[in-house]
Parts: sequence; C-alpha cells; structure tokens
Amino acid sequence: MNTAEPLLPRQNLTDGYTIPRIINGTWQLSAGHSQSHFEDSLSLLRQLADAGLVAFDCADIYTGVEELLGRFLDSYQDRTGHEGAVIQIHTKCVPDLESLPSLTAGDITAIVDRSLRRLGVERLDLVQLHWWDFNIPGVVEASLALDRMRRQGKLRAVGVTNFDVLHLEDLLDAGVCVVSNQVQFSLLDHRPERGMLALCQRHGISLFCYGTIAGGFLSDRYLDQPDPLIPLENRSLVKYRLIIEEFGGWKQFQLLLRTLRRIADKHGVSIAAVATRYVLQKPHVAAAIIGVRRADHVADTLRLFSFALDSEDLACIASVCGADGPGPQGSVYALERMSGGSHASIMHTNLCRGQDTKQ
Repeated sequence: MNTAEPLLPRQNLTDGYTIPRIINGTWQLSAGHSQSHFEDSLSLLRQLADAGLVAFDCADIYTGVEELLGRFLDSYQDRTGHEGAVIQIHTKCVPDLESLPSLTAGDITAIVDRSLRRLGVERLDLVQLHWWDFNIPGVVEASLALDRMRRQGKLRAVGVTNFDVLHLEDLLDAGVCVVSNQVQFSLLDHRPERGMLALCQRHGISLFCYGTIAGGFLSDRYLDQPDPLIPLENRSLVKYRLIIEEFGGWKQFQLLLRTLRRIADKHGVSIAAVATRYVLQKPHVAAAIIGVRRADHVADTLRLFSFALDSEDLACIASVCGADGPGPQGSVYALERMSGGSHASIMHTNLCRGQDTKQ
C-alpha cells in the first residue's frame, strides 16, 4: 500500500486505531443511487486514495458497494506493491425493519461474515449498527453480538449509526464497547447538540457526521438560485430539501448561504468548506463523511484544514441559526423514524430482502 505520510489530520478512535478526519461516503456509488460504470467507480476510488483520502464508509445495504471496495482493495494493493494496507473501510450492519422482531445473534453473525467475504478481509475495521425502530426489542442483544465478534477478532471496533441519547445509553449500560455514533449534523441540523455531544464527552465516544453539506445544497451552486423544481435529481436531494424546510424554508436557507459566502470570501474557500469546517470544529466530532461522486472536489476537501472559523465567523453563523439552531426538532433521527411522516416516507427499510448472506 501507499506508505506516504497522510495529508489529513488523524484522530485516535480506539486502541491506537486512528482515522483521518475526512471519510469518503460511498452511498452515492450504490446500484440504487448511481449509474456509474464499475470501472469508473474503481478509478474514482483510486484517485481519492492517491490524494490521501484513504478512509471509506459503506454499508451492507449499499448494493454492490462492499464488493466494489473489495475489488478496490485488491487492485490498489497490487498496483502499489506494498504490504500493509492503509486503506480503511468502515461498514454498517443494517438488518431489515421486517426482520427485527425475529432477529437472532446468528443473523448478526451472518451479516458480518457476508461483509468480510465481500470485502475480502479477515477483520473489519469498524461495524456500525443501525436499528430502524426502537419500539421493537432486540437492539441491545444485536449490539452484544457485535461486541462478541469484536472480542473474537472479526472486527476491530463497534459503532452505531443514528442512535439517540436514550438508546445509546442502553447499549453502554449493557457493557457494549461503542466507540462511535454516525449522525446527521450540519448548519441545517443541530439535533446532535441536544444531549449527544454531552454523552460523547462522558463516555469518550466519537461522532462521525454525514450530511455536513446537505447533499450539496450547502454550496455555491445554490446561492441566489430559485427553489429547485420537483422532481429532484435523486433521493439524497429529496431528503435534504425536507431538512431545508425544517430549517425555515428556501428564503431562510438563502440567508444562510449569503452569510456563509461572506465567511468563505474571508478565508478564500468555498461555502461547502465553511459548512463542513463548522461541524469539524464541534467537540467530539472525529470526522466528517463526504459523499464521493467525482474527484474534482478533492482540492477543496484538502483545504478544510488550512483555515479555522474564528469567533467572528461563528457569531455571524449564530445570527442566522440561533442559539439552539432552527431546523429539525427533537432527538437524533427522530423525524426519520416517525411512521407516516415525510422524512420516514423516503427511507428504504428492507434493502437486505433477497440478499443472500452467503454471498
């Protein structure tokens, strides 16, 4: 593997295992989201890794992505000719909603074993558990099953994704060694600040944050532009357009973009860089997960650590966002779990259906 010094600052996650503070999100490369050719996707992954963006976030339900990353691991190692991979891959364990009532520890083991086979590795770096409905019991037992596999050496660390304070505390009380929680966190969505940051401080848990640029809405592309017409290009834009509505609508969103543009001009960066930097400066945020579709954003990404938002910048942002922040109310991912609600209606909750765990 490439043994060059990392270009991004790194942070310890657990037992000397460090991660770069920017992680490539790969949802956009899944068969259900992208029409990219397999070889084009491999080329993109290589370009990102060559630029120093060596960590990737995926999931068992991102159709075709674990297999893609497994192929990438093989080809990248062959190309560089070095032993000891620097590529880091974090995946997720996302049992179907319909399977939760009857889920067993054996089912969790089968999901993890399938990820190991797809990626072609002997140990997973991090497995993050997602649970669609906390009204269905079994989440503690599922997390304990993951923790047993950690002790057996099948995975290095256990994390969760989209957990609120109450249910993350349940896992910690049960003795599960949780090192991270992946949550949506942005200038439009301040829900992690309502208790989650304090919980992370008490227990030494790191936050991985997605949605920091709201699917691309928090960028120069949308500054002084009219509200995009329906239908939107993809489900990601639908998701984050709903978040903008929670934030106060398109007019309030444009006020935020103009504020961010002034700050970006001051630092010589993009609106997206300011939005991501805002989240990275929050306490206990270990990394931002940035979706990958093209390699032409690499230079902007690498500039995230060339500047910092000062007190004046943060005061300007607060004047638009307020002390607690407008946007989605309640706890982390609560709206997305609300049956019959607009946010929940776009979620695909049974993506494992039909997938063979023997793959």
